[in-house]
Amino acid sequence: MNILVTGANGQLGTHIRLLASNTSTNHWLFTDIETLDITSEESVARFVDSQSIDCVINCAAYTNVDAAEDAEPEADNVNRLAVKILASSMAKRGGFMLHVSTDYVFGGNLYNTPCNEQAVVNPLGVYGRTKLAGEQALISSNCPHIIIRTAWLYSEYGHNFVKTMLSLMSSHENLSVVYDQVGTPTYAGDLAKAIFNIIETKHFETHCGLYNFSNEGVCSWYDFAQAIAQMSGSKCHILPCRSSEYRSKVVRPSYSVLDKTKIKTTFGIEIPYWLTSLKLCLENISIK
Repeated sequence: MNILVTGANGQLGTHIRLLASNTSTNHWLFTDIETLDITSEESVARFVDSQSIDCVINCAAYTNVDAAEDAEPEADNVNRLAVKILASSMAKRGGFMLHVSTDYVFGGNLYNTPCNEQAVVNPLGVYGRTKLAGEQALISSNCPHIIIRTAWLYSEYGHNFVKTMLSLMSSHENLSVVYDQVGTPTYAGDLAKAIFNIIETKHFETHCGLYNFSNEGVCSWYDFAQAIAQMSGSKCHILPCRSSEYRSKVVRPSYSVLDKTKIKTTFGIEIPYWLTSLKLCLENISIK
């Protein structure tokens, strides 16, 4: 099977590439914006036909939540249009698509129990709206697919909360972090393993649909930052603050804990606790 991974130089794509380097079961191809314009129908069609692509794993996204508020056409191109184009290309070839989405589709609702796949969506900002539109484009494409919603993604690679906090902690005595936004961090390495195993074992062929994935457990961004500080040995003092004290162009979900029951039972996946994965990531960062 020929598998195309888009957004291959991002956090998730990098981890999938590392896993694929140790297998010969399938033929994996990795692209980024420099090698394939996924917003171009002509470019995508030419690529998937010339490479005989059977499956697309779409890790590409416009993820700058605040910048998206002033760049909706750009965000829509990547988060919706590209998904539509990739899905159409796979539908024409009789292929399959796995697409990664986000907890930001829940931004406008107040929940106090984990959101399952049937929870009502109500995004508040451009990022969430365009990602939801991408989900809808894939669902209506007639392409067999899996959509995985994830949250608070971080890793040793790319730009993310963990690396930002480590940098800020090295140069500040005090940092204020919001405590009224609750969810679960997701280590990209854990999500990559789940996706890789689903594709390698071909379980996707009979289990299409929408799934949630994050690490186990619950925390606020404040708790997340405290754990980073303690595990890294930082002396920086982490202070709690409200979201209203943090300047942002978009309102982020106040509660977006994801219920992972469906993906765990369907694919037999064991998901690590968020502190366990954070410790592993920080150890890997210290080695790099």
